[in-house]
Amino acid sequence: MSEPFLVGLIGARGHTGRELLRLIAGHPELMLAYAVSREWAGRPVAEIAPEDQDECVFEALTPDEAALRRADVVILALPDGAADDYVNALEQKAPHRIIIDLSADHRFDDAWAYGLPEFNRAKIVNATRIANPGCYATAMQMALAPLLDRLGGVPALFGVSGYSGAGTTPSPKNDVARLKENLMPYGLVGHKHEREVAHQLGVPVRFMPHVHPAFRGLIVTAHIPLKEAIEAGAVAALYDAQYGKEALVSLRNAPPELKDGTGRNGVLIGGINVSEDGRNAVVVAAEDNLLKGAAVQAIQNVNLALGLHELTGIAA
Repeated sequence: MSEPFLVGLIGARGHTGRELLRLIAGHPELMLAYAVSREWAGRPVAEIAPEDQDECVFEALTPDEAALRRADVVILALPDGAADDYVNALEQKAPHRIIIDLSADHRFDDAWAYGLPEFNRAKIVNATRIANPGCYATAMQMALAPLLDRLGGVPALFGVSGYSGAGTTPSPKNDVARLKENLMPYGLVGHKHEREVAHQLGVPVRFMPHVHPAFRGLIVTAHIPLKEAIEAGAVAALYDAQYGKEALVSLRNAPPELKDGTGRNGVLIGGINVSEDGRNAVVVAAEDNLLKGAAVQAIQNVNLALGLHELTGIAA
């Protein structure tokens, strides 16, 4: 039996870190090398990830200390703006180590492979620097991509997510009392995922994100203007042609609801239809913001970078 690949996880206590710990523990080719969390230093990883059987404890490693630890892959599950110290230390002390960054810090950096496997596998395979896409940005790109060549205007996307997407640092967007029986709009101009999608797809988009009281799950409804009239069946055929062979993309006729994405390892796309004149399409995409929107996608990227089958350790 071959030795497992070792994974260092930095930012291990957050919601996404918890999912990554679970996925690493259940992966036949990966083993947790270390888990960094200043707040939980000294406590067993099994306290939040009971699947972990290696008696690992959380550690408060500095960037230099983490860079000196043995690992084949380092996953950075840190807030935006917090990754650079670790990246710089790793590049100085372990330049060939694979880094997967889940923050937005490197999604606009062409020196990093953009880690959306369904669109970018060739660049991810054997890459050592991979920027994991944003949760909303994943669903938005999935919803828009099959119609890019037929756009007749700027697509508008209405999004709703659970409050886990706001992370663990207290804010109005994860204040359970404030969110009770509520729907909170935010970031309505220049949202980072709006800019990310526009950068990756090469077209402008308009995005209206909202957070509601559910803990997890994400849904995007896209209204897409078309340059020429097309029938709904032909639009559905374009989505089937692009995603029919993708294990983590499911298509259905009815529009998914937010709860349909919760707990799902992939993206569910449905409700594909057109206006009466055939010049405007509507598409709905649902996913789990912590899974395909973060942790599952990171493991896809780890697998591809290591030369493993893309879905190793991931149930389709």
